[in-house]
Formats: sequence, structure tokens, C-alpha cells
Amino acid sequence: MTRRNRRLSLIAAALVVIGCAVGLGLYAMRDSLALFLTPTEMVEKHVEPGTRLRIGGLVQEGSVVKNGDRLTFNVTDGTKSVGVDCAGDCFANIPDLFRAGQGVVVDGALGAQGRLVSDQILAKHDERYMPREVVQQLKKEGRWQEGESAQK
Repeated sequence: MTRRNRRLSLIAAALVVIGCAVGLGLYAMRDSLALFLTPTEMVEKHVEPGTRLRIGGLVQEGSVVKNGDRLTFNVTDGTKSVGVDCAGDCFANIPDLFRAGQGVVVDGALGAQGRLVSDQILAKHDERYMPREVVQQLKKEGRWQEGESAQK
């Protein structure tokens, strides 16, 4: 084998090893990747049950139902809505800002009935939000002006 052939063989072997490593890495991450969709996009794409995804939108008014250690609600984008079921760890970690009309991002897997079985709920807020304790301290110091925050 000539020197040139050995070098080409070494380069080919290195490319095969790198290709296998990339392929194994992508295969391992396939379950941790989640698509971000609006309810309308989810309906239009005909997402298969069991698919991991994130739904972003607003909590539909009048749809929030707490029943023991379960929470059900709908996420809407103004056109379509998607039902969400939350129980277990998800229910134990509901954000304080979660309420009807509030923006949310829900992470989970699509169930057989077309409802999202949630693992995590994230509530959106504007950049003016301040924790209640900070607002109270600023009021106590006389440095708070009404209208500085959207806090309720």
C-alpha cells in the first residue's frame, strides 16, 4: 500500500467514525427535541399522537378546571384551541402567573384524544413584572409609582 492510499484510507475511516458519532448523537436526542407550535399550526399539521411538542398561546377564558390533583385547560391562539391535561409533577409546579387569559407555553406529548399531556407549564409575563415582595419594599421606601408594573 502506498503512502497516498494509506492517507486516503485513514481519512475515509475518520469520516466514517465522525458520521457514526453524529448519527448516534442525533438518535439519542430525538426524544428530547420538541417542536414549538401554535394551536392552529398543530391542527393544520395533523400531529401524530405521542409526538413531543410545545404549544404556545393564551389560556382560554372559562376553560381552567382544577379537580383534586389534576388541571385541565385549553390553549388558544384566537383561531383554534388545544386541550391540555396536567397532573403529577406538572400540577405541583404550576407557575404563580398561570391564569385565564395569560400567555403560556406548554411542554408535553400529544395524547390519543388530541389533548396535550403536559410535563411543564411556563407562564409568560411582560418585562415590567416585579415580584410582590419587591413592590411592597419599594412602596415602603416611597419609591414606587403606580403603573410601573402590570402586577395584580
